Amino acid sequence: MNRKQIVSISLFVIAIVVLALIPVVTEKDSTINLFILVLLYISISSSWNILGGYTGQTNLGHAAFFGIGSLTTRLLWIDGFPLFPSLLAGGVVAVALALLIGIPAFKLRGVYFAIGTLALAQILNITVGNILPEMSYNPALSDYQLVPRYYLFLSLAILTIGSAYFLVNSRWGLGMMAVREGEDAAESLGISALQHKLLALSVSAFFAGLVGGAFAYYHVSYYLNMPFSPEWTFDPMMMAYIGGQGTIIGPIIGSVFFVGLKQLLVWNVGEYHLIIFGTLFILIVLFLPGGLLEAWEKIKKSLPRWFKPGNHRHSK
Repeated sequence: MNRKQIVSISLFVIAIVVLALIPVVTEKDSTINLFILVLLYISISSSWNILGGYTGQTNLGHAAFFGIGSLTTRLLWIDGFPLFPSLLAGGVVAVALALLIGIPAFKLRGVYFAIGTLALAQILNITVGNILPEMSYNPALSDYQLVPRYYLFLSLAILTIGSAYFLVNSRWGLGMMAVREGEDAAESLGISALQHKLLALSVSAFFAGLVGGAFAYYHVSYYLNMPFSPEWTFDPMMMAYIGGQGTIIGPIIGSVFFVGLKQLLVWNVGEYHLIIFGTLFILIVLFLPGGLLEAWEKIKKSLPRWFKPGNHRHSK
């Protein structure tokens, strides 16, 4: 383990400790809800990044896995099943859906794959909205507590980021990145593009399903087709691009930036924040495809040598 990895892991542990203390140092529901939102987006954008960032497959149907996990968990939990088996069932059902559509979908490449996955999410959105149009209520409203839900989202964020880190640093992760750089070249080296894409899709869907289940547990009431909305695809994708797709820290930076800026804009410009975010996304894709991480690297390179971290000279 090199020095950079040690520093990164140390900072990650410190961040976990600080986040774990948030409900201890504040009892304001608005503050805890804000951190829950950040953790939710960190988890779902990191799950999208496994397929979209490391394998290079632009998935526009991520909401399908988030939604099916939410739907499965909600129905089981409301019916009296324990929470954690219900959450796990949501993740497993999301993987089953991913494998069901994965093989035919991966016969498509580029924009055709993206359109195919978008169609899947929209079909599920409309179908669930027609079959289950009633609002789902939490029957245990009197027992609702925010803090356990906060720690659930914190645990999922840690689990998602940790799993992504170990996956992309494994032999399978190297294969996924080889597929991203060129499927034909990867195949010529004996790397099965289909196997690596299916693995990435399954892991991505599993964590999206878990986060969707936590979303179902978090809400007192909501329409069951709400988690299938396109925003649960496009917001995580935008966060990964803003922070830097294909990196571990990119979705984290993107999520914090996205939620913070969104709250600021909603308070000041209302619905016009959608136009600003759309413009920001286009500019980043065009001029900073590596996101804010790429911008930071460019800034470091432009700094004078004496001002760069690690290059300070001690005067005598």
